[in-house]
Order: sequence, then C-alpha cells, then structure tokens
Amino acid sequence: MSRRGNNVRGPTSALTEFLRESGINPTTIARRVATQNRPGNQPQDQSVAGPSNSGDNVEDAAEEAQQGESVAQASNGRRGRGRTTGYASDELDDPAEESPVKKRKSAKGRATAAAKAKAKKKAKDDGEYEGSSEDEYRAMSKNLWSKGGNGGPKPPAGSFETCARCEKQFTVTKYTMAANPPPGYLCHQCAKASGTDPFKKPAVPRKRANVAERRDVVSFEQRRLPSLAAMCIELITRYIDDVEALGDIGSMNMDEIAKALSKNRGLTPQNAHLFYDVLNKKLRFYDATNLTPDALTTLASLNPNLTHLHLDYCGRLTSPVLSAFPTSMQQLTSLTLLGPFLVRAEAWIEFLEAMPGLRVFKITQSPRFNLECMQTLADNCQRLEELSLREFGLMDNEFADPLCSLPPLKVLDLACPGIGIDEDGWMRLMDKHGSTLETLDASKHEGFTDHILQRSVRKYARTLFELKLEECLSLTDEGVAQFFSNWAYPIATLKDEDDDMDVDSDPVEVSLASLESFTPNPSLHALSLARNQELSSAALTAAIVHSAQSLTWLSVNGLRSASSEALAELKRAKELRYLDAGWCRELDDFVMKDVVTACTKLTEIKVWGCSRVRGVGWGVKRAIKVHGIEPTGDM
Repeated sequence: MSRRGNNVRGPTSALTEFLRESGINPTTIARRVATQNRPGNQPQDQSVAGPSNSGDNVEDAAEEAQQGESVAQASNGRRGRGRTTGYASDELDDPAEESPVKKRKSAKGRATAAAKAKAKKKAKDDGEYEGSSEDEYRAMSKNLWSKGGNGGPKPPAGSFETCARCEKQFTVTKYTMAANPPPGYLCHQCAKASGTDPFKKPAVPRKRANVAERRDVVSFEQRRLPSLAAMCIELITRYIDDVEALGDIGSMNMDEIAKALSKNRGLTPQNAHLFYDVLNKKLRFYDATNLTPDALTTLASLNPNLTHLHLDYCGRLTSPVLSAFPTSMQQLTSLTLLGPFLVRAEAWIEFLEAMPGLRVFKITQSPRFNLECMQTLADNCQRLEELSLREFGLMDNEFADPLCSLPPLKVLDLACPGIGIDEDGWMRLMDKHGSTLETLDASKHEGFTDHILQRSVRKYARTLFELKLEECLSLTDEGVAQFFSNWAYPIATLKDEDDDMDVDSDPVEVSLASLESFTPNPSLHALSLARNQELSSAALTAAIVHSAQSLTWLSVNGLRSASSEALAELKRAKELRYLDAGWCRELDDFVMKDVVTACTKLTEIKVWGCSRVRGVGWGVKRAIKVHGIEPTGDM
C-alpha cells in the first residue's frame, strides 16, 4: 500500500514546521541555486520574454511530482532547462510576488527593526543604554569568521589561498575572511580596502541595563532632615564671628557642642575660636584631628590661664608646639594627650623641665617617649598625683626605677606596653605607691602575677577603687580567686609566710588583735578581668562576692570557661551600670533575665560572641543599650 495516498503525517520538528510555513522546500532551494549559478556573462535584465505561462504550469506540475527528489537533482535539471529555453521563468516570478507568509514576516521584521531603533535612540538619550562603543559596521560578521567562501568549512590556518580580488597568493590565518560576494577569500590588504577590518572583533549585542544595576546603592541611611544639634552646630559655625551675641553659653553647653562637633570631625581652626577665652580654666577637644600645628599654637596663646588641657586625636601636635605650651600656659597642671606620636624625646624633656607643677600627666601612644624622658619626669615633677603612660612601645623593666622615684601616686596606668615590667619591678612599685593608689591598670603586663596580687596588692592597697588586669597572661584562676577571697583579711605575720605562698592553701588564722589594727580595702567600683583565658568560674565568683555591693563597671570579656552558675552571680551586683560579658559561652537568656531584673541601674550590656543569648524573654521597659546579640533565621 502506498503511503502517498493517505493524509497521515508523522511528528515533525520545529525547524521542519517553520520551513513549511515559510514556503521553503526543496523546490525553492533548487530554484535559488540554479539562479545563482547561471553564467556571469548573461545579465538578468536581458532575458528573452516568451510564453512562460504554459511552461510554468507544466514545470510546476513536474516539480510537485518530484517533491522527494534531492536538491542536487533538481538543480541539475533546472540548469539544463535554462540553457535550452534561454531564459529562467522562475527568476521572473520570484521578485514579482512573494508568498503571504513572507510578506507578513517582512512587515513584522521591519516593524521590529523600527521599534528597536526607536528604543535604542531613547535609551541613548536617557543614558540607560550600555554595550560596546565600537563601530560594529567596520567589524566583519560572524559568518565571515567561521565559514568559508563557498559556504563550506574554512581552510586550516597556514594553508595557501589565492585572493579572490587581487589574485595574489597569501597564507590563511584565523583573521582571513571570505569574499563577499563569494566564492573565494580575501587577503588582509583587500579586506581592509573593502571597508571591513579583519582584526576587529564582532560587536557584542547591546542590551538594556537592568533596573537593579542602574539603581544607586548606598551603604548608609541618609537623613531626610538634619538633626537639631546639626542645625545648631551649622548655624554657630556659619556665624562664628557673631556668636558672642548669644551671651554666656556656659561651660556645660560648650562641652556638649564640642562632643557634637567630634562626631563628624567638625572642629576646624576656624570654628575652634568659639571655645577660646582668656578666662578658661579647662578645655577639652574630643577630636583635634583637623587642628594644624599653627592652630594648636593659637590655642595655647588664646587660653593663657588654662590649668587642664585634654586633647584627643592630636596627631598634628609637633615638637615646636609642645615646646611653646610652657611659655603660653604657665599655670598648666593637668595635661592629657591622645596620639601625640610626632613629638620627639627632646621636646618631651624640654617640656617636663619647664613644667614642675604638673599634677596630672596622661599620655597615650607616644612611641618616642624613652627612659631619659621618664627620668626627667621623675626628677622635675615631684607634685605628680596621676600618671598614665599607655601604649608606650619603649617601656620595659628599666622604667621601674624612675617610677619608684615619684611621689606616692593616686592613679597609675601603664597598660599595653611594648615590653613591660617584670614581677620584681611591680613589687617595688606597689611598695612605693600601693597605699595611696585609687586606680591601677596593669593590662598586658606578663610580669604581673598571682604573687603580686597576694604579696603586694593585698598587703598595701587600702584605697583602691578601680582595678584593670586585662590580658595578664600570668594570672591563674586559683590565684585570682584566692586573692579576692582573702583580700578582706590581713596577711599573718607568721614565720611561715616568709616562704612562698601556696595559692591553694586556706586563709591563715590570725588573732583578734591583728584584726583591730587592719583596715581592709573597700569594695571595687570598677573591675576588668577581660581576655584572661586562664580565669574561670572561681575567679569570677570570688570577685563578685568581694565587690558586689559597690561594683558599677565590670568587664569579664573572654572568660570562655566560666559556668552559667558563676555568671548568675552577676545579679548580686545591684549597683551595676555597665557590663561586658562578651565571649562568655555559657551565658544564655535565662542568666541575662535574672541579671537585668536584679540590676535595675544597668544601662549598657555587651554580649558579643555569646551564641546562647537571643534576647528573648528578658526585655524590660527601661532603656538599656544591648550590643552583640547574634541574629537568627527566624528573627
């Protein structure tokens, strides 16, 4: 049974369906090939007219009967008939009328091209069009890159070909392009002469920028309206010359304005004159980064009666400026500087020799302050009461002797040294200053050991209110716990105590007579045991029990192994206002609920690194600043 007689057709691909709807079949392909391959000396417009109707009918019928024949057979037959009749009727019919499908496709293509051109022009005007800025009309098309001159594969690189235009032999490279119109290939010179650059890559199709990419993304939230403080500061800065018309602003308001200026580093040599007055006794700038050396010299000249000067971030303070301070401010008794790293040792020596009346000398980050400067301070400043030398890279055990030459101090801050003072040096320092010390900061001194706490601090300290021992790696949990447990008792004067003390031993029994002459150190107001990995539950519990009744500031950051039971003892510090319990892994919401409920004066809490704290169940109505709660997926 012939399959041609039925109308049943099997499944066809999308390409076959597209070709059928577009009127493309083997007949039309053969017709196009026959037309293109006719002899070149026979022009199209010289075809002889003849009776084409009948020939076309017969020809069309024969073509319909030969649907299954190959394209090559149809092409050969058509070329033979063209030579016999002398004209090609198919060539006359093709340009005369197109199929309806082709017409619709052409109209749709023209409309699409016009819409694209209009959108492209609009996008260029709006600045929203992005793509290659190269001239795509001078780059050869992708077909000329990949296909040969006859539609076949391109010859391999390195082979020899003859140029279709100049007929010279040349070597084929990856930049060789096919002749247009084919057949053949063009050498590089002829390709350039034709207006196409063979070395230029085809243009990348342009695309409209994504809306999300065009959007301006900022990393901070901008205020729609400035705050009242910012408006006042801007107004005062704008009319700095007329600010005296406001009358007496007051020292407290001046200090608040200085704090507000420091938030955005708004203090400049121009508006700094607002704070200058010949009657000033105290002056503090919270951020003096923008004050030049000349502005700092002017500060000293316009405030001759200053007794207290505090400058934070004074990185532009130079040696000549510091040398001018004693001349301009002869009544200066308190100097606090943060970051005077440009001042040399000679300027420090000259300043200390000219200022024997200093009572407060607090310097942070001065890498050039050496032993000679320290000896000058000890020799000339015999009225000194408060001394702070923080983050001094040249501080070592040799500083202990000049420090012991000073009069008894109330504040001693030697935190974060470059090398540090050893155990023997600290023993001598506590023997000299321990009985009068109110504040002691020995952070990051590896020489500060349990023996110093037991034999020096416990023995001499009677007025100590603030103790900071951050990152003292020589301290142990048992030693610190023993110190706080026995601090309220006197050291026995038995012969056995001349030997080394065992921190694990029980408190020594003393007589009632010795207790009557003993004055214990009061409870601490501020305590820091942060970043001491050896400390744990015993030290924390003993410290809380000793100072719970008066403790207002506490930092136990980094006590990873402290148990939840020991952390729960924090609720006994009823007067606590600041708590840093970061990286205490056993801290959870249940402990925080008890602490927050019991410590009604608490205003700031830091719980960085506490993975068990979620902030659930311990919220209170009063305002408390909580830092470091880790977010979860359901928050």
